[in-house]
Amino acid sequence: MARPPAADAGVPQVTDDGTPVVVRRSSRRRRTVAAFWEDGNAVVAIPASFTKSQEREWVQRMLAKLKKQGERRNAQGRRRPATDQVLAEHAAQLSRTYLGGRAVPTSVRWVGNQNSRWGSATPADGTIRLSNKLQPMPQWVIDYVLVHELAHLLVAGHNADFWRLVEAYPETQRAKAFLEGVAFATSRGLAPESGRDNQPECAAELTD
Repeated sequence: MARPPAADAGVPQVTDDGTPVVVRRSSRRRRTVAAFWEDGNAVVAIPASFTKSQEREWVQRMLAKLKKQGERRNAQGRRRPATDQVLAEHAAQLSRTYLGGRAVPTSVRWVGNQNSRWGSATPADGTIRLSNKLQPMPQWVIDYVLVHELAHLLVAGHNADFWRLVEAYPETQRAKAFLEGVAFATSRGLAPESGRDNQPECAAELTD
């Protein structure tokens, strides 16, 4: 595993494998270290008393725990592509599988500023952006949004030709219903809108 950098609190640093990491020091945290996903970043919470050497050691340990947790979630069909590079490669695979490889995006990225849409596509420059609110959702839902935006690179509007392309993806109707349910629950205050991802926290207790 790539050695993670020592990061200032709140400022994401990117490891060699593309994982964005935020380190948070807390004077109230004395005996435990925790790690979790928040807004697409791996957050590692450590005691304020840690030296830089201890910080590097524990960030590496906790990233390994998050990776193992992610592998378990992937086996359950709930782990999303973790980095923009992997996301772009996955989008290219979906294009080949369902759109004959005709949709060729120039970039595919997770973003945190999509407040009213799950994703967006700009045919003029071939870019696709996905809301990081999708990240804790099932992979088949994320794949639907990717196929939807890939189809927009070929057809701008939501006409019959567009939906013919999208519905080549077999989970289209199921994913649409899922997202409609999430939108309804959020509008009624029954689901979180942003912030910490809906994933378990990894924790470890310090030993003397």
